[in-house]
Amino acid sequence: MKFKLSILGSSGAMPFKDRYPTAQVLNVHEQLFLLDSGEGTQMRMSKFRVKRGKINHIFITHLHGDHIFGLPGLLTSFGMNYRTEALHIYSPPGLQQMIDGLFPDADKGPPFEIHYHELDTNAQELVFENKILTVHSIPLYHGIPCNGYLFQEKKLSRKMIREKIEEYSIPFPDIPSIKDGADWTDIDGNIIPNDELTTPAAEPRSYAFCTDTAYNENLIPIIEGVDLLYHEATFLHEDLDKAIKTNHTTALQAATLAKKAKVGKLIIGHYSARYEELDAHLAEARKVFPDTYLAYDGAVFEIAH
Repeated sequence: MKFKLSILGSSGAMPFKDRYPTAQVLNVHEQLFLLDSGEGTQMRMSKFRVKRGKINHIFITHLHGDHIFGLPGLLTSFGMNYRTEALHIYSPPGLQQMIDGLFPDADKGPPFEIHYHELDTNAQELVFENKILTVHSIPLYHGIPCNGYLFQEKKLSRKMIREKIEEYSIPFPDIPSIKDGADWTDIDGNIIPNDELTTPAAEPRSYAFCTDTAYNENLIPIIEGVDLLYHEATFLHEDLDKAIKTNHTTALQAATLAKKAKVGKLIIGHYSARYEELDAHLAEARKVFPDTYLAYDGAVFEIAH
């Protein structure tokens, strides 16, 4: 079962050469979740073969243009492709008014239902849950209301050993309870221990999306131990004064946070257009946290079981 992150855009503030503004798609068990929608998002979906029709939930971090300017076009394309399924959009307050202002004539707006979920950016909260995962907001500090998002796969059931089903002639209706950890009693009253019938489930996987934000150690208890962390690294540390002024983070700071939070792997992105090459970002981060990787448009990061 997939747990795969696709980077559609990795630039900060504005497009730069082959770097588009922020947008990502997380695939969890073939359910697709869009994270931010910078300019050109749907073009990147076409280039990287993302099935946009499978996206039913969009998570927006904040209302700066480089994170939302791709959304109106995407909504229009959904409509032109005869979408009928409802769409859920999660964001800080104000997004609905912006989108409604672009479609003042209701008859010419998207021909499907949009549910806007306005979030409290000052507190962590559960914002979405289904059978396979939960999504919590992560309060970020960026000078305007801003959230990151924590995606956590739910614990999976134990795996049945096929040969044991045949050996003990276990009825199909009994299998779900066994996979949930129950022992099984045969027709003669013999109790078969669960660990003889099943193998342990794989550990649940997790992903934290943190952009845009100033360096903030309050994130550590929220993201501690996640398998995969995306954290903005708009500047190199030699430009720390610019990071502080604009409420952004340096590559060194992102790596420091990843190290203190004991995450599995760090991805850095949201690069300022002042940097044409990104080798220095990677080197700076890896000095602190070796398991660091660059986000680039078209990059894919998968957490395998």
